[in-house]
Amino acid sequence: MTNYKSDLLRLLDERGYIHQTTDAEGLDALAAKQIVPGYIGFDATAPSLHIGSLVQIMMLRRLQQTGHKPVVLMGGGTTRIGDPTGRDESRKMLSDEVIAANIASIFSIFQRYLTFGDGPTDAVMVDNQDWLGQLGYIELLQEVGTHFTINRMMTFDSVKLRLEREQPMTFLEFNYMILQGYDFRHLSKDMDVRLQMGGSDQWGNIVNGMELGRRMDGADLYGLTTPLLTTAAGAKMGKTAAGAVWLNPEQLSHFDYWQYWRNCDDRDVGKFLKLFTDLPLEEIARLEALEGAEINEAKKILANEATAMCRGEEAAKTASDTAAQTFEKGQIGGDLPQAVAPAEGISVVDALRELGFAGSNKEARRKLDEGAVKVDGAVVRDPQHRIQPGADPVPLSLGSKKHGLVTR
Repeated sequence: MTNYKSDLLRLLDERGYIHQTTDAEGLDALAAKQIVPGYIGFDATAPSLHIGSLVQIMMLRRLQQTGHKPVVLMGGGTTRIGDPTGRDESRKMLSDEVIAANIASIFSIFQRYLTFGDGPTDAVMVDNQDWLGQLGYIELLQEVGTHFTINRMMTFDSVKLRLEREQPMTFLEFNYMILQGYDFRHLSKDMDVRLQMGGSDQWGNIVNGMELGRRMDGADLYGLTTPLLTTAAGAKMGKTAAGAVWLNPEQLSHFDYWQYWRNCDDRDVGKFLKLFTDLPLEEIARLEALEGAEINEAKKILANEATAMCRGEEAAKTASDTAAQTFEKGQIGGDLPQAVAPAEGISVVDALRELGFAGSNKEARRKLDEGAVKVDGAVVRDPQHRIQPGADPVPLSLGSKKHGLVTR
């Protein structure tokens, strides 16, 4: 670990958030002497962000915890184009109404993690449509386009990989990096934002924005990226067999969110506690040193802390109680995910998909064939089996860790 002077970089370093910095010494000195407004951008392609965005959200939380100002940039404008980074195909177009609704829904997530207001270190949310939407095309070409070369843009992974795979990349998407760079320039000029943070895949875009601000305004800007986060098993953070782990309860139940953390790999417990909870480092060191069956207690603490931060204390307690009833006492917990059966009942395949236990009919049939599915405590292998709940819900389980209820 580096001997940083500022609380900001010291905290980020101790908890494992830092991958690259453009000028660590300069940023450290700045953060030690004044409030640093810093931002991260999020596109509004869905009503919720998922766990893959949680490191970035926590970075903004750490910024505020150490006396600096978080700026949440919503890409109301850039969502209309689509970031080509890591993508093999163009993003579908969304209407203005859908984008506005998505931003409003996503704001509710940030309210859990940040304190918003008018104070010097209060968080603010801004939408790049407010300035990108006002830019004239000729003006953009004259003011900004002269600072970008096609030669340089062609070297960016987001462009190079698409071309190497001979997959089409529209001129619309090619402009994304120009607009993202302009965002940093605009925020530095309009709100004195000095720092942009993001995942390691955003390094090129961040450097672009810094260079644009320096060339156009002589601004002294900084960039910081986090490591690409994968689980110990090598999976991308935020993805499961049943789909994304959404932060909003409308997209994923409290219980399923709690269970995601509870079921993490033993090797990930310490890392996740540092990144996704506010527990002191001494307590985390004690928990990650636990072995055997005791590590499960550390996982429950992780699940409780992460769920309480995202969904609230009551949600964490309800999910924890449901898990205890279901797994430890053999009872039916009240907060289990539910699938509603129509009057004629529901096939076990459809129920597995409704509960999020299988991402497709093919996967559901495979689980049935493996004997991993139980309906009301009995193994079911027939994909044509229909579940007909009465006054009481019917328990449905996949393996030993996934439990749900089929209701009418």
